Amino acid sequence: MELIQDGLRQRLEYVKGVPLIKYFVEALGPLESFRARPDDLLISTYPKSGTTWVSQILDMIYQDGDLDKCHRAPIFTRVPFLEFKVPGFPSGLETLKDTPAPRLLKTHLPLALVPQTLLDQKVKVRPGTVAYTCQPSTWESKAGVSYGSWYQHVQEWWELSRTHPVLYLFFEDMKEEPSAAQNPKREIQKILEFVGRSLPEETLDLMVQQTSFEEMKKNPMTNYTVVPQEVMDHSISPFMRRGIAGDWKTTFTVAQNERFDADYVEKMAGCSLSFRSQL
Repeated sequence: MELIQDGLRQRLEYVKGVPLIKYFVEALGPLESFRARPDDLLISTYPKSGTTWVSQILDMIYQDGDLDKCHRAPIFTRVPFLEFKVPGFPSGLETLKDTPAPRLLKTHLPLALVPQTLLDQKVKVRPGTVAYTCQPSTWESKAGVSYGSWYQHVQEWWELSRTHPVLYLFFEDMKEEPSAAQNPKREIQKILEFVGRSLPEETLDLMVQQTSFEEMKKNPMTNYTVVPQEVMDHSISPFMRRGIAGDWKTTFTVAQNERFDADYVEKMAGCSLSFRSQL
């Protein structure tokens, strides 16, 4: 069998103008038969935008803060990745079959490719964003990146909040120091209200501690180290990297940042979304 990494590096294929990994394109057909449930909750993010962080927070909420239950399986099993499909591994849909209700689901798909059943059922959605996502080696490249435009992704999910139950969270808000308005506890409280639950104060304090970047990076149930090396080689780059806001300063040159700022102003013109790029 070919190495999985080779397959993930194949040329991207376009669906409705959106570039996707070949294997994930193959998952879209079966997703048409997926049927959402009214109590499903969808975690929708652009890649590398705090997806695993919020997934762990939500699973802890659903398990009433019970750490043993949160260690029952890796996060990608507890929160199935809808469009995931890689040879030799269970697809997102296959994982979902064994997931008891109420279910947490994850996707990076733009709105145009999200299964219609999720919109018809008005499943609750938790989008998340981070203002800067860039790989230095691809800065000058004209090739598309998987999942397409960040601008399109964040704006269309923002617009969906006008008609659907959507909670929009921001990475920078969650990364503020605890002394600043009790973050990330303040953001966890927003999530609790959104899903109609409540937890004792001591449980919230435990959640803040257990879902910190430091704790999750050493937790094999969240740091993806249980994934075979041929799929994810952590010696090249760990799944959980630095977990900070404003890391663009170590990546962008001054000229690149000026170009990004100009592009941001142009692409976000007329949108009421407001982002911070640092704390």
